[in-house]
Amino acid sequence: MRAFQMKAYYRKGQKADIYCWEVARYWMNEKGKVEVMARKRTMGIYMDTFCYDSDIELRRDNTTYQHIASFPVCPDMKVIPQIWRNGFDGAFHGIEPLTLFKAMLTDHRIETMMKQCRYGHVRHFIDHPRHLETCWNAYKIANRNHYLITDIGKWADYICMLVEMGKDIRSPHYICPDNLEAEHDRISEKIRAKKEKERTEEEIRKALKNEDKFKEMKSRFFGLMFTDGNIVVRMLESVREHVLEGKAMHHCVGSGTNYSLNPDCIIFSARIAEQRVETVEFSLEQMKVVQCHGLQNKDTEHHADIINLVNSNARLIEQRMVATT
Repeated sequence: MRAFQMKAYYRKGQKADIYCWEVARYWMNEKGKVEVMARKRTMGIYMDTFCYDSDIELRRDNTTYQHIASFPVCPDMKVIPQIWRNGFDGAFHGIEPLTLFKAMLTDHRIETMMKQCRYGHVRHFIDHPRHLETCWNAYKIANRNHYLITDIGKWADYICMLVEMGKDIRSPHYICPDNLEAEHDRISEKIRAKKEKERTEEEIRKALKNEDKFKEMKSRFFGLMFTDGNIVVRMLESVREHVLEGKAMHHCVGSGTNYSLNPDCIIFSARIAEQRVETVEFSLEQMKVVQCHGLQNKDTEHHADIINLVNSNARLIEQRMVATT
């Protein structure tokens, strides 16, 4: 592949001055081995600046020459017979020429897809080599079952998720879904839930290191529970409960030790029929509720009732404090 740089200078009323220099040559043999011959580059900040009076000779390949080789290609070209043999049809299908040629000559899987005219699949797998390594056997099985892959990116992502979930990617039952989008979303949600569970367990494991300290600070308040007949408000009596409350309600009460080991506050969970409604922070210094929020820090229709219920029972909390002084 030969790369040329063209420049045109225009002046009003005059014929354009056009200059053309050959700046680089890429040589590739039938095994895909590549060498570059090019002019020297200058020390400037631009990639396309060369010493035009330097010789074209062997250079160390780098991103500059690779970038230049990715520009539009003259349609009148000659390539070695092995390129045509391996499925080249004269078009590059959005793939850089050198990248495509090297892949066709060194990877039988790319050659197979080129001969099947699956150019979108070739482009995706060249851009995502990890997908090719993971999905190739499943891809062949899908082909044998005449399964039409209309969205190669989503399908490859789906196969990688199946591997992560420990599913058998040799089974057409898994790799040839009738509704790819629905199955992709379903397995994605499973993985999200699995990772969320693992994160929660890790947070609990770390939090349990502070369990003894938490009990030492807050055990005098254990057993506190208030109700108005509908709403039940009870104290969170372990670091683990703080973590689970924060996860369930999607707020920060379970993160770190800002709440569980804060000597100035105790945390309550307000529930109706055992369903979490809001989380309550009660200040032992101010002897009142300072925060009360529901899912994702939003207030519910029971917000005012919960605050009134806890504040009206502040004397019970104060009695626990006095009894242990």
